[in-house]
Formats: sequence, C-alpha cells, structure tokens
Amino acid sequence: MEEVVHQQETVSHHDPPVLKGDHGVLISEHEKHKLSHDAVHKAHKGHESMHAQMLLILMVTVLVAQVVLVEWRKRHFRSYQGATLAAMWVIPLVLCIRSYWWRFVFFWLLFSSISSLVLRKALEKPLHGSTPRLVYKWFYFLHQISCGLGIIGYTIIMATFMGLNLIFGALPATWMDCGILLLFYGLYYGVLGRDLAEIAAETMASNAGFYTPAGTIPNRSLDPNVCAVCGNRLLLKAEEEAIIEKTCRLSCNHEFHEFCIRGWCIVGKKQTCPYCREKVDLKKMFCNPWERPHVLYGQLLDWIRWLVAWQPLILLLVQGISWTLGLE
Repeated sequence: MEEVVHQQETVSHHDPPVLKGDHGVLISEHEKHKLSHDAVHKAHKGHESMHAQMLLILMVTVLVAQVVLVEWRKRHFRSYQGATLAAMWVIPLVLCIRSYWWRFVFFWLLFSSISSLVLRKALEKPLHGSTPRLVYKWFYFLHQISCGLGIIGYTIIMATFMGLNLIFGALPATWMDCGILLLFYGLYYGVLGRDLAEIAAETMASNAGFYTPAGTIPNRSLDPNVCAVCGNRLLLKAEEEAIIEKTCRLSCNHEFHEFCIRGWCIVGKKQTCPYCREKVDLKKMFCNPWERPHVLYGQLLDWIRWLVAWQPLILLLVQGISWTLGLE
C-alpha cells in the first residue's frame, strides 16, 4: 500500500498539469493547446479562396486609406490634426478598458486631467501673464519624461537581445515586456504631449498679439523689452548673466525669455521666430543634440500617430467589409 502511494506521489510531482477534456478524460495543457490548434485548422479548411479575398480587401483598404489620409492632411490640416488627436486620445482608452488594462487607464486619466487644466488656462482670454510659463513647463516636463522612458525602454529591449537578462537570472519575456511597455508609454504620451503643446503654443502666442498662425500682420508691435511669446517684460539683456533664467537673442535680433523660446521651439515644434517668422538657428541656441527637434524623430511620431489612431479604424473597416460580404 505504501509503495502505491509513493508511486502516485512521484507521478504527481513529475507529470505535467492535467485538465479534463470534453468527455471527462484527463489531458495535459500541451495536448489541449494542440487540440485547439487542430480545431482551428479544421474549421478553416477549404477557405483558401475566401482568405485570399480577405487579404486583397485588407491591402486595397490600407492603400486607399493611406492616400485619403495624405490628401486630407494636405488640404485640411486643422481638421486632420483634430481628428487624429481625438482618435489617439480615445481609441487606446477604449481598447484598454475592454482588455482590463487598468494601469494604462490610471495614467491616461492622470495625464488627461492635468493636460486639460493646463490647456484650459492656455485658451483663456485675456491671457494671464504667468500662463505661458506654466504651460511650457508642463509640456516640457512631459517631453523630457517621454524621451527618458523611450530611451530606457529601447535600452532594455536591446539588452534583452544581447542576453544581459541572463546575468540577473530573469526571463527574456519579462525584460522584453518591460522594455516594450516603457517604449510605448514614452512614444504615446510624447506624441500626445507634442500635439497638445503645438495647439497651446499657437493659441497663446496668437492671444498675446505678436503672432498669427495664418501669417498675417500681428495685432501689436513688439517692444524691444517684451517677450513675444508670453508678452511679459524682459528683465535682462541677452549678454547679461542670469541666476534662474537668461534672455535669448535669435539671429533676427529679437529677444525672448529662455524658457519661453525653448518651449516654443522644442515643445511647440516651431523652428521660426515667434514674431518675424525668420528661421531659428537651433545649433547656436541648443548646444545639446538631444534638445533639437530632428526630422527623423518627427517622422517616427507621425508613424506612431498612424499606428495608434488610424490603424484600429482601418482594421475595423476591413472587418465590416468582410462581414458585409459574408467572409469569415
């Protein structure tokens, strides 16, 4: 009797976990996965022509959607920007709520609450003197956080490919999931923050009266001792040393608060003077290469916009067309 009990204990320790099948037969997890895989293949057997039609519909829909989006962006940039921003803001939230990813929902609510309050102050008329500095500080902080998260996530992914996780005894999947998560958070909130900052930058500068988005003549003439971004007076000259914030002079000889012009160029994605629209020499103003808005980074953000905002809608459209045609 003791030998039988000992043999049963040995089997329970070494055998894989077993589950009950449809007929009460005990099967392992691997066998259950194999049966499920075979059932899927059996259900789709003989559907090769139908799958080819679905693939053709997908390719044509993606191509047509890409052309429509490019033309929309060229002809009506404002409406395209607003629709893209709304889709990027809402679609990930809906997908995460459906998948019960509450961590993303928490950070999304935190980001949306603070950004909404900041944007509300940026859209106020008349514009309060301290508002531009507050807005630029918030979005510049977001810019730095998103860049940091992106770099850390990318580093973790590369370290996983090189096998550094084995030194710490961690599984590759754990490190890869962590790296992808940080990279996504950095890129997603970086894109949202830059788009919101661009809207806030143009609105505040336009409300101050020294800048017009359409390129017409400004409403007010610029005093030499006034910053054209925030409308406040400049306390120091460009050549004077500063403890907290210095005054920056552009190549067009217009002067601005350092933080205002940094927010205008880095956060607001502007590379022109806020008053005369002359091209800004970023190499003289920003010595650190990571502070310059590169073209490659802008293309990456455009790709993220398409991936997050429009790809789910395109796939939903493809599913709707396939369902209408009776394709499975």
